[in-house]
Amino acid sequence: MNLQKLMKQAQAMQANMANAQARLAEKEFTAEAAGGKIKATADGTGMLTGLSIDPSVVDPDDAEFLSSLVLKAVQDALTGARNMAEAEMRKVTGGLGFPM
Repeated sequence: MNLQKLMKQAQAMQANMANAQARLAEKEFTAEAAGGKIKATADGTGMLTGLSIDPSVVDPDDAEFLSSLVLKAVQDALTGARNMAEAEMRKVTGGLGFPM
């Protein structure tokens, strides 16, 4: 294969990856717990960007239960955002598995 052609393809893939990463930073994934009373939102870069808790689920006598609900929502949001990012990057790399 022509080395110059290979270099151009690598540069194009690098530019496409940078564009995909910029798009991912603007995308959000929201997960819910407790029937939607707890919501956690993460962006495509894997950063938690929002957390809302309906006051009706706050029980001062059972903080451990609330903690578990919040943790579940956050974990689901981060997992969903990571899966979204991996799918987006697979489109760009053709499934070559480059790290983000």
